[in-house]
Amino acid sequence: MEQTKQILSSKSEALVEKENKYGAHNYHPLPVVLDRGEGVYVWDVDGKKYYDFLSAYSAVNQGHCHPKIVGAMVDQAQKLTLTSRAFYNDKLGNYEEYVTNYFGFDKVLPMNTGAEAVETALKLCRKWAYEVKGIHENLAQIIVCENNFHGRTTTIISFSNDESARKSFGPFTEGFIKIEYDNLEALEKALESSKNIAGFLVEPIQGEAGVYVPSEGFLAKAKALCEKHNVLFIADEVQTGIARTGKLLAVHHENVQPDILILGKAISGGVYPVSAVLANNEIMNVIKPGQHGSTFGGNPVAAAVAIAALEVVKEEKLAENSERLGIILRKGLNEIAERNNLITLVRGKGLLNAIVINSDEESDLAWEICLKFRDNGLLAKPTHGNKIRLAPPLVITEDQIKECLAIIEKSLNHFRS
Repeated sequence: MEQTKQILSSKSEALVEKENKYGAHNYHPLPVVLDRGEGVYVWDVDGKKYYDFLSAYSAVNQGHCHPKIVGAMVDQAQKLTLTSRAFYNDKLGNYEEYVTNYFGFDKVLPMNTGAEAVETALKLCRKWAYEVKGIHENLAQIIVCENNFHGRTTTIISFSNDESARKSFGPFTEGFIKIEYDNLEALEKALESSKNIAGFLVEPIQGEAGVYVPSEGFLAKAKALCEKHNVLFIADEVQTGIARTGKLLAVHHENVQPDILILGKAISGGVYPVSAVLANNEIMNVIKPGQHGSTFGGNPVAAAVAIAALEVVKEEKLAENSERLGIILRKGLNEIAERNNLITLVRGKGLLNAIVINSDEESDLAWEICLKFRDNGLLAKPTHGNKIRLAPPLVITEDQIKECLAIIEKSLNHFRS
């Protein structure tokens, strides 16, 4: 099998080398240097155009540089950018009203990044457990799933299976019980194991693990079990939310309303760091002044941008587009798999999808395939070795999906023996 060469122009090489020299080596990017984006496309510094099939890990669901969202950011940035929460501002209350009505909750706690929002949800769940449920201080436990990805803070990696994220970062935070994903029996056993269970934190689809979609009914039954045991159901929809899976939220596929909802990424359309934790009053009201906060959380620019980004989702019917085109994409991928045994499995919902490559997780094959995708004008990235996530912006069209399927098949055929 011929290896795909990583050929970069001298301009790109110089920029890559600058990052390597002056930046921490905490990422392993695909070798392409981008300088412009619009809709479903990005361009590198040499002017080559690509389809973006990663969407900044589902942050740019509305497409790159959406004019309405960018316009809202520019307009607000020219008036007032930051007050901190020491004062009121004229944008935050409007945003809070809009986002709570949008998702059906009483209150929102605004933050900046997905990991911050997860940390906020964990703190909120524990405080509720002590002050409302009546668990004794420092004894609360939260159930999580194996192979989860909720961020890389010290607390979050304490319950991660990813040793590359954990090794040499201990000691770790206690208070978490890990169970197998998509296993109701394991969840019920954990819920019955202790009276100190405060919450169940779950990704409706495990994106980073390789787009693992749970069995039909898992989320609804898990929510019912949590209700039975007076345990908070916490949905991490940082990657799966905001129309990515064909519904506004992935839990909506099973008509589930979480007790705590975690959002990030596409809540701003990828133009500004915005995240949010939503809950009803009986949960959120345990937070009092000084107990949690963020200087930038809820700033005027974030508020204006998030409203615009969420308006775009409704106005352009992005959930409906994601649902319809996801079916077309998976059908096309399965047809390719019938002709090329390099694909062993296709899975996903809406426009959050993955192909599993016929190799072990230690192989470089998926990486080499992504390099060939790049050469042919499509950008994607492997996750967990032999899985390639395929998640274009939700503004993509059916004709563009068909063009991308042709690129994918052409690239895969390069590796046929």
